[in-house]
Amino acid sequence: MTNWLVKTFIRDAGNGEDPAVRQRYGLLSGIVGILLNLCLSAGKFLAGVLTGSIAVTADAFNNLSDAGSSVVTLAGFHMAAKKADDDHPFGHGRIEYLSGLVVAVAILLVGLELVKSSLEKILAPEAVSFSWLSVGILAAAIIVTVKLWMAAFNKDLSRRIGSAAMAATATDSLSDVVATSAVLLGTLVGRFSGLRIDGWVGILVAAFILRAGWGAAKDTLDPLLGQSPDPSLVQGIQETVLSHPEITGIHDLVIHDYGPGRSMMSLHAEVPMDADVLEVHDIIDNVERELKEKFHTEAVIHMDPIATHDPAVNAMRGQVAGLVREIDPAMTIHDFRMTAGPDHQNLIFDTVVPYQCALTDEEVKAAIAQKAGELEGGPYFTVVSIDRAYAEMPEP
Repeated sequence: MTNWLVKTFIRDAGNGEDPAVRQRYGLLSGIVGILLNLCLSAGKFLAGVLTGSIAVTADAFNNLSDAGSSVVTLAGFHMAAKKADDDHPFGHGRIEYLSGLVVAVAILLVGLELVKSSLEKILAPEAVSFSWLSVGILAAAIIVTVKLWMAAFNKDLSRRIGSAAMAATATDSLSDVVATSAVLLGTLVGRFSGLRIDGWVGILVAAFILRAGWGAAKDTLDPLLGQSPDPSLVQGIQETVLSHPEITGIHDLVIHDYGPGRSMMSLHAEVPMDADVLEVHDIIDNVERELKEKFHTEAVIHMDPIATHDPAVNAMRGQVAGLVREIDPAMTIHDFRMTAGPDHQNLIFDTVVPYQCALTDEEVKAAIAQKAGELEGGPYFTVVSIDRAYAEMPEP
């Protein structure tokens, strides 16, 4: 069914990086979500009115909020597809994240309101009238697997275009299946045992709604705040750059996310200091184009010349790299240089300190200076600049 819908309504469906194609996916997901959730909400609301069940009625409003969320998502994908302009040179892609955040806040508000209503029901319980109509409607929502299909549908769409918003929608649909099952269980228990657990079931449904809302909020907040790039992407970039023999190393990789399919990267590429500048510059230009074609992202590369043919420098670089790993196994160095003074040698380099390191920057510098002072052939003075890793680089 999903393949048929995609094939019928989405032109150029395989090009998920294209904002126009993403807009079509968002339109399809939104319309399907609106129609199915409105049908489920109407059926459950009718059952809730007939039985006087707060849990059933709450579950109906949950589906109604899902329909509203689909409207917001649809609008978000439409606005995110707008082209870049003078005021927004990186495009409007982050609106997709903002629309997801609005949906998450709406889900959380519904959950909080349901907690309030359920607590009132617990404090002042009322008998719930039993109707096979309510059971039939709730059971149909599960047996016919409407929500399960919606979850699979949105999960498939999210996989095709890499959309966190659609993945959150899929998770929300699965939570709805569990919530609806809980409401059905509460109705049956009330009918056959006489126990008034309607309010408690409402609390349980609210918990699932709040959990889904919090998960959706986190999924949309992370890229807005700035999250670590996908390790497989980082590895692919590193392998692509280092596939050129003229480039001996890579560091200071930063990937900026301006919305799905809209990103920019910058990095420093280490090249031999005695290489022809014009030749290396041409290679760097080719690498930038290759990265853009392969990963669909703009790339800016800074060229760092380093000494690669001096045995003494290479040997000392290895020793210094080893001593910083003694301080923290995840610590690395780059841009290593040696300069001779009148009575000592300067070791000049940058140290990448992991965020989880317990030492302050000054303590790291002091520890490095102490260990460098113990190296043979000194005295050695260290001039260290502290860096942080914006992307975890695997060993080449």
